[in-house]
Amino acid sequence: MDLSYLQSDNFFLLAGPCVIESEEMAMKIAERIKGITHKLGIPYVFKGSFRKANRSRVDSFIGIGDEKALKILRKVHDTYGIPTVTDIHESQEAAMAAEYVDILQIPAFLCRQTELLIAAAKTGRVVNIKKGQFLSPEAMRFAAQKVTDSGNQQVMLTERGTTFGYGDLVVDFRGIPLMKTFGFPVVMDVTHSLQQPNQSSGVTGGQPQLIETIARAAIAVGADGLFIETHPDPKNAKSDGANMLPLDLLEALLVKLTRIRQSL
Repeated sequence: MDLSYLQSDNFFLLAGPCVIESEEMAMKIAERIKGITHKLGIPYVFKGSFRKANRSRVDSFIGIGDEKALKILRKVHDTYGIPTVTDIHESQEAAMAAEYVDILQIPAFLCRQTELLIAAAKTGRVVNIKKGQFLSPEAMRFAAQKVTDSGNQQVMLTERGTTFGYGDLVVDFRGIPLMKTFGFPVVMDVTHSLQQPNQSSGVTGGQPQLIETIARAAIAVGADGLFIETHPDPKNAKSDGANMLPLDLLEALLVKLTRIRQSL
């Protein structure tokens, strides 16, 4: 795919589970969200990490196996005709993941890793760069430039909150229109912006009750797309369940957000 797929009168959506837990779960989520987004005219990209490399504890769930998870992502694409996105963590993963997915995502904590950005760029896939929790929006110009200077103009930038003290994040919505001036689509990562990292238990917390608040504000200030992690049963999700949206609540939220977008 290229970025033209995401262009419409509505916002676009990157949504799915934090990590691929099983084929059955991934297919169920993809089918449900495709039905909702088709009805509402929202371009949709299925999201799922093939492996979680950034965990608080060594005993945290990291995945079902790289190749197995990547094959599930490709099956989602082939079965439902929708693009897919997954995050990569090391340069050598770029070419591997690019064989299976349409968008390579650079995690926020790795957005300054030059070799990783260049490797992603050279695959020719769309590259979605998450803004580091430690960076200003202005600094993301240079992350994007590493990709474009490598010959790939297919770049997206994602806001995901800024570190606020030791165990919380805050969203500065000024960053969305600022990053849009760079000429790339700008996404609001709604659910990760509501994380409460570095909790004493070693498991990241969250404030999912504010998902609608953050999403509404992002659309109102001009975000091109939204990133929302969702799961049929967040309490039993294997990763980031504390800040995910229950799948049954997604449609009602998207209906409200579509109305906001139409009013602008």
